[in-house]
Amino acid sequence: MTDKNSAAPAASFWRSVKLVAWSFLGVRSKSGYQEDLARVNPLHVVAVGLVGVLLLVVGLVVLVNWVVAK
Repeated sequence: MTDKNSAAPAASFWRSVKLVAWSFLGVRSKSGYQEDLARVNPLHVVAVGLVGVLLLVVGLVVLVNWVVAK
């Protein structure tokens, strides 16, 4: 058996998604944030962040149009 801390897993796109999602919510422990930050690819974080912002803006526009139409 190997110890969890002995081998750091490779940078993962899904880890980047999790990091950005926690950042959007603003609830994350500092140690967990630093651990994730050390293991992600910065390009993945930027890409996921841009897609997340785009989805947030589109979602808000759709919500406002839906509320105003009623």
